[in-house]
Amino acid sequence: MRYGFTTGSCAAAAAKAAAYMLLTGKVKEEITIETPKGILYHAQILDILRTERAVRCAVEKDGGDDPDVTTGAWIYAKVFYIEGDAAQRIAIDGGAGVGRVTRKGLDQPVGSAAINRVPREMITKEVLEVCGAVDYRGSLGVEISVPEGERLAAQTFNPRLGIVGGISILGTSGIVEPVSSQAILDTIQVELRQRAAEGFDYVAVSPGNYGLDFMRRQYGYDLDRSVKCSNFIGATIDMAAELGFRRMLLTGHIGKLIKVAGGIMNTHSKEADCRMELLAAFAAGAQVDIAQIRAILACATTEEAIPILRESGSLQAVMDSVAGRICFYMENRCGGRIKADCVLYTNAFGELAKSRGVEAWFTLLEREQAPQT
Repeated sequence: MRYGFTTGSCAAAAAKAAAYMLLTGKVKEEITIETPKGILYHAQILDILRTERAVRCAVEKDGGDDPDVTTGAWIYAKVFYIEGDAAQRIAIDGGAGVGRVTRKGLDQPVGSAAINRVPREMITKEVLEVCGAVDYRGSLGVEISVPEGERLAAQTFNPRLGIVGGISILGTSGIVEPVSSQAILDTIQVELRQRAAEGFDYVAVSPGNYGLDFMRRQYGYDLDRSVKCSNFIGATIDMAAELGFRRMLLTGHIGKLIKVAGGIMNTHSKEADCRMELLAAFAAGAQVDIAQIRAILACATTEEAIPILRESGSLQAVMDSVAGRICFYMENRCGGRIKADCVLYTNAFGELAKSRGVEAWFTLLEREQAPQT
């Protein structure tokens, strides 16, 4: 699969080209930068606008084969002369379509443009390289903008993270690897770190939107500040424990969380899929009839097995046992540093079970969601 280049690489390339045109007076229609990964990025320079005091140009984001919402967006850099402190020769800020940070715990402080540390370093390096080549020793301003940024941001995690007004300029390696698991893990860590920075020692976690929607329907709680952990249950617990969280609530569909009840901490089907075997084992522990256990093993989905357990009269006992084992394995994962609770549900049958400590969670969540006076 073909890799692409990050918004950070695009911003750095556009800034380098704009700086070159401003300081030399010559047009530059292509530019090369070296990404932190060591891979060269040869970028075409678009929509050039030159004046005596400033130059603006764009680079089109190419995400390669990764389904990135920013692919095709034009990342602009405007470079202009400023009277500045020699200690900060390159002053970087965000313009239209680049988000602003409004909550603690992100890469940049509150109030700053959402241009992360590595892209800022890349932009500074490339612009200073041009300054050195032409022996320019003054200060320059760099403004990064993305005309479609505000629209694109609605399809990203930015609204959840408290980044308003546009997208983030991101990237640690400078390249985009297709469907990167690391990108998901990085996002989970950012959300956890942000919550820790806000002073919370508890966190609600769900594999995805279904769990959040269930809590909203069933209990009226809008967990918009919870963390979506995808399939990475174990890694999320590891990160939460490292950040000092003391309590975790995991809400999810039985089809995914039954795996956690077997100690499986990455619930992607390519890692493990023994849903029916685990459910049958818990049914056996509740002394469900052998014929019904066989019927459970023959089911294609956990939803299909629920009526069998209900008919056996053991549905609640089985689900309570599953919930207990989920909490056991979550706490075992982090050596008991986090007290775990969970809620299990299905789309058709609603809540199946919740661990003993969940009621206390509702008090916490209700208090957190109460309007501030």
